[in-house]
Amino acid sequence: MPLAAALFDADGVLLDSPHERAWREALAGLADPARFTTALYQREVAGKPRLDGARAALAALGVPVERAEDYAARKQAMIEQLIAAGAFAAWPDAVTLARALHAAGVPLAVASSSHNAAAMLCRLDLLALFAADLSGHAPAHGKPAPDIFLAAAAALAAPPARCVVVEDAPSGIAAARAGGMLALGIARHPADVNLLERAGAHLVVRDLAEVDVTALTQGTLRHR
Repeated sequence: MPLAAALFDADGVLLDSPHERAWREALAGLADPARFTTALYQREVAGKPRLDGARAALAALGVPVERAEDYAARKQAMIEQLIAAGAFAAWPDAVTLARALHAAGVPLAVASSSHNAAAMLCRLDLLALFAADLSGHAPAHGKPAPDIFLAAAAALAAPPARCVVVEDAPSGIAAARAGGMLALGIARHPADVNLLERAGAHLVVRDLAEVDVTALTQGTLRHR
């Protein structure tokens, strides 16, 4: 069946954003920031609503989760500073894929819990590619629940079974699978390949240029 919609997470998929850096630097005074590794970020924080990510990270680091709201607020202040400084860019492979799908007539949506994604995409002149923008959407249940992707599919009037989700986080892959959607994993770090595969991705690539776009528009995920 032809693909009805493509749903992109923002941080790590479309945007090489400073979120991981902000989470790490915001730990100062709570724990040693050096303990906040990329592996911990991917496993505990990436793809989750801000407060959920803060709680998960602090629990993993042995810090009382009662400090989560403070930590989340520190992280938000830090990310706003980094965005204002222009400390972000778009991932070229994701932009190329989004433009190819858009040119093929596939509606696109940004489905991200990040409240900062739209501002970054707008500054990069990319937001117009997307027919629906759910940046900062706060569903009743965050990833790995499928709520945000189901909301994005509904915004595009697309049946979930004919949607593909492009994600870099295991929680996002799990959410896509829970919503009955195709799950395309982009592993920005070598160690992410196994994490995304274990989460249930239908296909994991190191570069989105590896994806067969023609097959994808027809609802099939495979390498070129």
